[in-house]
Amino acid sequence: MDGILPLWKQKGMTSHDCVFKLRKIFGMKKVGHTGTLDPNVEGVLPICLGQATKVAEYITDAGKEYIATVSIGTSTETEDGEGAIVLSDNSYKKITRKEILQALEQLTGKIVQIPPMYSAVKVKGKRLYEYARKGIEVERPKRLVHIYEIELLDDQELFEGEQVNFKIRIACGKGTYIRTLSVQIGEQLGFPAHMASLVRTVSGNFRQQDCLTLEEVEKQKKEGTLEQYIRPLEEALAEFEFVETDDELYGKIMNGQVLQQHPSLMERDEIVFTKSEKVIAIYRNHPTKKGLMKPEKMFPFNR
Repeated sequence: MDGILPLWKQKGMTSHDCVFKLRKIFGMKKVGHTGTLDPNVEGVLPICLGQATKVAEYITDAGKEYIATVSIGTSTETEDGEGAIVLSDNSYKKITRKEILQALEQLTGKIVQIPPMYSAVKVKGKRLYEYARKGIEVERPKRLVHIYEIELLDDQELFEGEQVNFKIRIACGKGTYIRTLSVQIGEQLGFPAHMASLVRTVSGNFRQQDCLTLEEVEKQKKEGTLEQYIRPLEEALAEFEFVETDDELYGKIMNGQVLQQHPSLMERDEIVFTKSEKVIAIYRNHPTKKGLMKPEKMFPFNR
């Protein structure tokens, strides 16, 4: 079976837990997820099956959308509600809608983030959370991320109390830490903050309404109706330009040949070749031979 299963990952499970269970349900080893979701986060987790595991990186790198609850008043070690409290401000706060909207506007666009210590980012060959668990503080690399849109979902004009919570919807590019964004929103407002909850509603072309839970996957498998929920791997590559091949070009591509550069590659990094509208290969500009292109991924059995 080749394709993408839009899975709704429930709280309490790791992404790897989901893959392990799905391998048993499908009776196949070639199953992979498309970017880790923390155990305390639920949401859209596209699962790649068979040949579709070759396109997992493209889904991982695609845009995401989240619904998050920002909590103003305390910051934590992990930047979410799971970690020990680092700083508290118990003053009675009155934050206006205008102030929150101004903070969100300041953090929209390309912004710099420093990944949290409790994250999977690697520094000197180790994950940051490995250092954090040993109490070792290391310098973390700054990264530029793209926040396309932040929408305030609560409609009141005044947010008040010792602890102030509000929900936001975030559309963002790859590598964005919503935990860190919540802390940055607090900084803009002048208070310690953390992310109290998070749900991923979109990953690439896959949305919440497309998804099945693990229980629903098992049920559909038993009933023999699961295949209708498996999406073709072409959907993971929808942002690329597709070029249909003739028989001559098809033969050359299936042999993995280095070819004359396609005109479209003068404006983009990669191009998708199809036969009968099914993906057969992804080509990119040759790194050392100007005017030529080489295969990046091959899909010889995609039917």
